[in-house]
Amino acid sequence: MNIKLSLIGLLAVTLFTNCNSTNSKSLSTDSTVTEKTEVSAEATNTETVKKERKPADAKTILARKQVPILCYHQIRDWKASDSQSAKDYITPVATFKEHIKMLADSGYNTILPEQLYNYLVYGDALPKKPVMITFDDTDLDQFEVGKKTLDKYGFKGVYFIMTVAIGKRGKVKYMDKTQIKQLADEGNTIGSHTYDHQNVKKYQGEDWVTQIEKPTKTLKEITGKDITYFAYPFGLWNKEAIPELKKRGMKAAFILSTSRDEQDPLYTIRRIIASGFWSAKTLHNSMVNSFSEKRN
Repeated sequence: MNIKLSLIGLLAVTLFTNCNSTNSKSLSTDSTVTEKTEVSAEATNTETVKKERKPADAKTILARKQVPILCYHQIRDWKASDSQSAKDYITPVATFKEHIKMLADSGYNTILPEQLYNYLVYGDALPKKPVMITFDDTDLDQFEVGKKTLDKYGFKGVYFIMTVAIGKRGKVKYMDKTQIKQLADEGNTIGSHTYDHQNVKKYQGEDWVTQIEKPTKTLKEITGKDITYFAYPFGLWNKEAIPELKKRGMKAAFILSTSRDEQDPLYTIRRIIASGFWSAKTLHNSMVNSFSEKRN
């Protein structure tokens, strides 16, 4: 009888232990599942917040403090044949280097169009003392002098490419596909500057295909990246151009120092030409004055 009771007691203890063990495993599993679900939900919520960010309206965008944006063309020493007016667009090598050194010494940080877009549209933060350095027309000296100088200070630039000139090495030398791809691969932005620099205000019909669609496709094939930023030749634009740019995937477009459009400020972002006549000090004064909060 005692033996039977002992066996019954042992069996009861074994069953109780196994039951507790099973419950413990079940609780542990439930806890793990709950934790994973919570993490997954948190990640999903974060992603949803990003997707649901409401873009700012035109009035809000216009009210945001402007970022100084510089525009360079040729970077080379002046020739005797250069006219007085042309020298505004031709920055001597030593002058260009002084400009960039001044920006670095003054604590400026270069930004790219995507950062500017997110700042204007969503209010994202920018680095202290932001500046954007842009280059128009595809000139080879922008790669050989411009890029090399920016690299020295850890700066990045924006290169607006005129596709008709790619690879040409005549009287004026232009960047080739390999150099344009290298710029993109190294974190610079490649933007469109039309096929052959025709005035956007005169475009009709197939001009939009020739000057915008085809160059965009060409640049995407070269860089492997979407081309979503555009610079108007001569800085000239009209209201009719804006919906055409939107239809062709442009998120923003850059003019020169005229007023912005009140309905579509993203397609009339201001830049100033960094004149070849300007010292580093003059450039800085022009940046401060041109991009003050009072200017539209």
